[in-house]
Amino acid sequence: MSAPGRRFRDRGHSLRARLVVTVLLLFVLACAVIGVATTIALRQFLYNRLDQDILGAAERFTMSRQFQERGIPPPLGAPGRDGFLGPAQKPRTLGAVIVGGVVVQSEVTDRRGSSAALPAHDAATIAALPANTRPENVQLSIGEYRVATISGASGEVLALGQPADEATGILNGLVVIELVVIGVALGGAAVAATLVVRRELRPLEQVASVAAKVSTMPLDKGEIELAERVRDPDPRTEVGQVGGALNRMLDNIEGALEARQESETQLRQFVADASHELRTPLAAIRGYAELTRRDGTVLPESTTHALTRISSQAMRMSTLVEDLLLLARLDAGRPLERAEVDLTRLVLDAVGDAHAAGPGHRWKLDLPDEPVTVVGDASRLTQVLVNLLANARTHTPAGTEVTVGLVAGSPAELTVTDTGPGIPPALLPHVFERFARGERSRVRAVNNTASTGLGLAIVDAVVSAHGGSVSVASEPGRTAFTVRLPGVPAKSPVPVPTRV
Repeated sequence: MSAPGRRFRDRGHSLRARLVVTVLLLFVLACAVIGVATTIALRQFLYNRLDQDILGAAERFTMSRQFQERGIPPPLGAPGRDGFLGPAQKPRTLGAVIVGGVVVQSEVTDRRGSSAALPAHDAATIAALPANTRPENVQLSIGEYRVATISGASGEVLALGQPADEATGILNGLVVIELVVIGVALGGAAVAATLVVRRELRPLEQVASVAAKVSTMPLDKGEIELAERVRDPDPRTEVGQVGGALNRMLDNIEGALEARQESETQLRQFVADASHELRTPLAAIRGYAELTRRDGTVLPESTTHALTRISSQAMRMSTLVEDLLLLARLDAGRPLERAEVDLTRLVLDAVGDAHAAGPGHRWKLDLPDEPVTVVGDASRLTQVLVNLLANARTHTPAGTEVTVGLVAGSPAELTVTDTGPGIPPALLPHVFERFARGERSRVRAVNNTASTGLGLAIVDAVVSAHGGSVSVASEPGRTAFTVRLPGVPAKSPVPVPTRV
């Protein structure tokens, strides 16, 4: 491809524009070839005819010179009878006799049948022509001439020429006509090519539109209905084949999504049912273990330790079951309460509870002067705060500084920042996944409380259910979780009635 073609393609122009430009370039190339070929053919024809006239006139001029040299009067009507060139020559015919490189005699006929001498500077141009050459164009002051030179019998050179401006004028007129016709045809071809290409590419635009709509659908979760299809693709054309292939691919994807959704629904229902059913036996285990420990009977130390571990593990399992049940409900799209929540009050209460649970950490607040209010479920947002603070307390050593900040706005921002060892880079992209586990760099608390790996997953699910987002940035010495929640819409001012 040529450099201009590559530049046009690399600039990101549409396929329609490239096709139209390509068609027009081919059209211009074809017209140029036809025009050049026509012009060359006509030029060859005109100059061949002119050369034949010149050679015929040269023969008559030579015969006239022979009669003059012999002193014999030419026959009646023969060339050269009435002058240097004779009456048989066409108007504006040029004749010259060259001896020793100098024009000794020259004449140019006119339309009235008379003749005039050739100007001196034109005579010098004629004298410089070599002898016995085919006719060639010479530019003189009296115009452009096509001149042929012939050697005479006495060593002189005879030059005879006829004007070439008629042939040149015809050729110039043809070029002008060709340019005008090509220009008009190019304009018509541009309009026709644009309309035809637009019509032919309309099915491809429909394919692109369907693909663009499908690409914006949230296919990663929820029940998906792929109703978009290419309408009536023509299998006889390449674009129709692409449209048919896209429809078949969408059918396959829709079937796969339906199977996935059905599997996820069954799994979600199973988790919810299992979690719900496990709550009662776990509560019974904890109750019987506590009842046994409080019985007046003196138990062996090993039995007492075993009952303590049973209560502890039952408590942990109960927490895990409650978390799984909550995630199952959130995945099922259970509606949350929607009310104005004072996020500042929730932060104060949650930090107070975290200080009591983790006195070895340094807890700080960074709150604005005015309360920050959001719309949501107060109990679920409290759980978000509790999980974030528990994550900071569990995975950082004693003495770590944990700062909880709020920024009012839309959305409102809640940040929990700690000065702990940070999250490993390999784990950072997966911290909000379910059952994600921290490594040794995020150490356990002093009491070595085991983590279920669902705390941050619940944070992400609850925040997403509120229409917000949560993100994390971590490096050694600083880990910051940022929660963005939609703020309370500004209330329109009540218009004050005025008296007229």
